[in-house]
Amino acid sequence: MAEFSEINTFIFDVDGVLTDGCVIAYETGEQSRRFYVKDGYAIEKALAAGYHIVIISGGQQESVRKRLNFLGIKDVFLGVKDKLEVFGEYTKTRHIDPSTILYMGDDVPDYQMLKIVGLPTCPADASIDIKPICKYVSAHNGGQGAVRDVIEKVMRAQGKWTPQIW
Repeated sequence: MAEFSEINTFIFDVDGVLTDGCVIAYETGEQSRRFYVKDGYAIEKALAAGYHIVIISGGQQESVRKRLNFLGIKDVFLGVKDKLEVFGEYTKTRHIDPSTILYMGDDVPDYQMLKIVGLPTCPADASIDIKPICKYVSAHNGGQGAVRDVIEKVMRAQGKWTPQIW
């Protein structure tokens, strides 16, 4: 897919994309999510190769922010009510052309974001409303390798996925 070779920025939703969409609620009120280590590995490699990685999510758990920061992601926007507003500000201040952005979302709150980026993508288990508007549907479910899949495809298309030198 030629679009993979044009990408310099990845924007991901969290629940259902970086996680499997399940939430464990504890008596304390804390809610935990499960991340996939291989997605994290690909994120670290993409950051090291100079790609922008951005998280825009309606969720606002600090444990999620800590995990994303641990991976090296600095542009983490949680508790977002209007994803398009955050997107517009981010692309404007960073001078990023939306056609060079891959966005991965999985459900209705991601619909408008998917419509304005160069490469709209989703996990295999994305909502029935989302799959038809995506140019690429990963063979992997959210939280089970979908993020690794798209990062690796972009980096391979650009000759930057080089495990022999890592």
